Amino acid sequence: MRYNQLGRTGLFVSEICLGTMTFGDPGGEGQWGAIASVDQNAADEIVERSLAAGVNFIDTANVYSFGASERILGQSLINLGVKRQDVVIATKVYGSMGNGPNDRGASRGHIMDQVEASLDRLQTDHIDLYQIHGTDPVTPIDETLKALDDIVSSGLVRYVGVSNWQAWRIAKALGISEAKGYARFETLQAYYSIAGRDLERDIVPLLNEEKLGLMVWSPLAGGLLSGKYGPDAPGNGEGRRASFNFPPVDETRGWACVAEMREVAKKHDVSVATVALGYVLAKPFVMSVIIGASRLDQLEQNLAATGLDLDAEDIARLDKVSALPPEYPGWMLERQTAGRRPAPFDPKP
Repeated sequence: MRYNQLGRTGLFVSEICLGTMTFGDPGGEGQWGAIASVDQNAADEIVERSLAAGVNFIDTANVYSFGASERILGQSLINLGVKRQDVVIATKVYGSMGNGPNDRGASRGHIMDQVEASLDRLQTDHIDLYQIHGTDPVTPIDETLKALDDIVSSGLVRYVGVSNWQAWRIAKALGISEAKGYARFETLQAYYSIAGRDLERDIVPLLNEEKLGLMVWSPLAGGLLSGKYGPDAPGNGEGRRASFNFPPVDETRGWACVAEMREVAKKHDVSVATVALGYVLAKPFVMSVIIGASRLDQLEQNLAATGLDLDAEDIARLDKVSALPPEYPGWMLERQTAGRRPAPFDPKP
């Protein structure tokens, strides 16, 4: 297991982050009933195995099973006798936690209410990384940032991050934080996979410039890249993707990626899912990859990606099959900056 800096901070987190969206009350109704099937006993086993493998980073959210994920995670750490300083806990705020008009969003009121509720469910006195889970088109960014700065100053939260924001909005927030001396975003949690590399257009250059750590969610595209789906799938494709078709993926490109990954998987004697995770882990701009599991065998398959060493040939063939189609202004930037890349200046006579 390798460990990377959390953004620009001095805190180090494992390259694999245990995602707990699957933690919840089995048989629940609605969206979470289709996703969350891991009860307390199963969660304890998953957390224990993850920690034993070197994982020190765990991600949850208040909205996952309406608080049940946070509650189960907090109890697991107590059941296993985990020292608080040995684990980095990340959670999120934004989603709807009730029927009232103020039970959602990134307002000061909602943030202040929910950080206390998350602390209570997690049974801890602080949250290591507190993230805004989505874009709030109503609340001014300044209001959100001031609230986050206050909970950092109070010691309830140590670092703050954001999830699912546009590049321009992140850049604006970073500018406001610098100008006003607020705690700044240190991380971005975003969707990225071999079948969905859109992040590379605008957001990855921003992350590199501003030294933000990227936490990747759904590196298997909701299971689509697990090898269980597609024209050449050996199984019947049952699983979460069959009942919860998210995130959206261009399946034509997705199946082409899976076909290429099957060949790479055979070469290394690993699963297709392990290759999909290994490809994302190999990207230099990725800080940590969030993996979720409902069973220990799934967890083991995901953890195996840390030991996969894709060579230059592997990366090249996977890059080629998954390449993004040209898009403006990208193709124009590439053309116009061809002679302005960092290199010694050598004027022609």
